[in-house]
Amino acid sequence: MKIILFYNNFAGNGRARKQKDNILKQFQEAGHEVDIQITPGKEKTSQLVEETAFDGYDGVFAAGGDGTIMEVANGYLKNPAVRKPPFGIIPIGTGNAFIRDLGYSTGQIKEVIANLNPEKTKWVDAGIAQNGELPFYFFNILGIGFVSDVILTAQNFKWLGNFAYTIGIFYRAINLKTVATKLEVDGEIFECDTLFVEVSNTRYTSNFLMAPDAAFDDGILDITVLKKMSTLRLMKSFPKILSGEHIHLSEVKIMQGKDIKIHTITPKVVSPDGELKGQTPITIGVKHKALELFY
Repeated sequence: MKIILFYNNFAGNGRARKQKDNILKQFQEAGHEVDIQITPGKEKTSQLVEETAFDGYDGVFAAGGDGTIMEVANGYLKNPAVRKPPFGIIPIGTGNAFIRDLGYSTGQIKEVIANLNPEKTKWVDAGIAQNGELPFYFFNILGIGFVSDVILTAQNFKWLGNFAYTIGIFYRAINLKTVATKLEVDGEIFECDTLFVEVSNTRYTSNFLMAPDAAFDDGILDITVLKKMSTLRLMKSFPKILSGEHIHLSEVKIMQGKDIKIHTITPKVVSPDGELKGQTPITIGVKHKALELFY
């Protein structure tokens, strides 16, 4: 196959730069021809992908973490090509939660390339969100509240991998604050004080099983709401999120929907796919079968 690879040199806290030659070698040894484009970061990455001609390629790949996947995939979906080659992921980021739903984990590059087959693809959904800026797609999860604050802290410890998010959780748990939140899900309104709201397209975020019943091809988004909880109870309950048992806590509300509106009494930062992008209020929908994906 002929592949165009959008590559984030800074993924995995900069480790990606050292892996690049080996990854290209693995592609070549598997019989694939690869053209590489180094991503410039954030919205510029989306613009680069959107403006790239896909003619002659059998696959469009993104190498990086969930943030890189989001930016490359946003450009991919906006690309004017009549026929888009299937999309692929090389998991070299810190978290790579999205690819866990495909049966892989961060660093399993050899396995992904070895299983690459033009006839082995599936169509997956994308969340689509708008919060005053241009609409954008997300593929893993979109968070508001405590989770976004955790990401802010974790960015300082990304060299520790997924453990960076554990540090962020414990740090932010010291000063827990709820925010008055209004959720509208498929026309039904819920109002309560929340610590976080998570809208999931996939089961995992980082190594946490946030939405154990989610499926990225069912045309529905899963919503996890954490209501007021003491710091002590949060710390005791924290291990439950690793196995998905947190959904049974009395302070957790689980919903599903296609059309979601979230309004907070004070603006809260929004974190799609581990990145930070604008603030509430926000409107969220789902694009069913948005992306043809190698798996």
